[in-house]
Amino acid sequence: MVDSDSTSNSLSVLLAEDEITIAVTLRDALEAEGFRVWHAADTDTASEWLNTRNPDVFLTDIRMPGAGGMALLEQAIQLDPERPVIVMTGYATVDQAVEAMRLGATNYIQKPFRNEAVVGMVRGAGRVRALEAENSRLRERLRGLDGFDQLVGSSGSMAEVFARIRTVAPTEATVLIEGESGTGKERVARALHDCSLRAKKPFVPISCAALPENLLEAELFGHERGAFTGAHRTKKGRFELAEGGTLFLDDIDDMPLAVQVKLLRVLQERNFERVGGEVTLEANIRVVAATKISLRELVRQGKFREDLFYRIHVVPIALPPLRDREGDVPLLLGHLLERHGRGRSYRTSPATLAALERYPWPGNVRELENAVQRAIALAGAEDELRREHLLPVDSRWRGATEVQEDIRPLREVLGEAERAHLERALESTGGHRTQTAELLGISRKVLWEKLRDFKIEAGGADGGAEDSGTGRGK
Repeated sequence: MVDSDSTSNSLSVLLAEDEITIAVTLRDALEAEGFRVWHAADTDTASEWLNTRNPDVFLTDIRMPGAGGMALLEQAIQLDPERPVIVMTGYATVDQAVEAMRLGATNYIQKPFRNEAVVGMVRGAGRVRALEAENSRLRERLRGLDGFDQLVGSSGSMAEVFARIRTVAPTEATVLIEGESGTGKERVARALHDCSLRAKKPFVPISCAALPENLLEAELFGHERGAFTGAHRTKKGRFELAEGGTLFLDDIDDMPLAVQVKLLRVLQERNFERVGGEVTLEANIRVVAATKISLRELVRQGKFREDLFYRIHVVPIALPPLRDREGDVPLLLGHLLERHGRGRSYRTSPATLAALERYPWPGNVRELENAVQRAIALAGAEDELRREHLLPVDSRWRGATEVQEDIRPLREVLGEAERAHLERALESTGGHRTQTAELLGISRKVLWEKLRDFKIEAGGADGGAEDSGTGRGK
């Protein structure tokens, strides 16, 4: 049919529907939302356009002239396994719904439906696809900056992180990366280094939490032979190894106070001595630090030096937890599957993906990566990663990742309430429909339709006349 030029740059939707009244109103609703819509009234046309126009979202009826909607569904998935497909039908059965979802349908809706509901489904189905496209464009623009290769995300909070990295990286400013464990602070530090003027020099990381005080000092500044028991030779420290490049101090919140004093001097004077040494060495490095808890609070508690805090808190970068990165879980999942899948393709059901997005990820990206590796191992020869393999079985999280069995669809609950209310109204009028309609504030025709839909028998003085009159009107 006719394309909508005004939305030519937006999400494209192929609508396969042979009932013209449904197709026209639904297409109008989709175009009003800003989507670019093509309408195919038969299977052959829809099949051709799936091949030639490659729509972002495919919306199809089950009962279509020709091979039918299930065949179109299979074709759409075969051409592009990532394409969202929504199936519509007025002949819904449980078996049909299960089969459509098994073949890869993203969602399933029964006629008659409100156009707004379908528009919402299309909007939601296209959301992940649009995010993936945006993330690909972002990574393509940053392909020349090696540090961004391992940073994945298109959420607003991550966009701010990317922008801060691009702004700060070319400078010599000391950076403090703040974020929970597992959020990827070292990857941000590497991006800062790789996008800086020091990129061709070493990037040297060290965890301040991994070593006791005496060993941490020697590891940072190096030591001379005989400086302490076991020091059988002179050893360069991380400051020397990072000469000309970047030193990354991870978990600086765990650095002992005695080492903090010596670090402060290096940052102030830009020189240091090895442990047990007398020769002063220059420190031509850039320092990037990271903390998993608030350093301001540690300063208040007397566990972190205030003067050191202001030395390293020159440019802060707040790395958001995964639970606050809306839309990034599907992107990270795809990235991690590519990294750990060894060339194999894996898939997850829409329900599993929804559960992953609901889960709070207390371990952040590191927890998600571990979950992916575990799921791949447990999947064996299967190509589907299941929810029970990706998410913990701990009952504390069950409510966040599963739909409770006692929660029924809203439409079903509202229908029962409406039926009960109609029956009470009829009982109060002795089955008199005219009085019942007036009592409910609706027309007799609407009342008759509701009685018919709910299969409610109603007698009364005006029952027979209204039945016959309404029947002639229909």
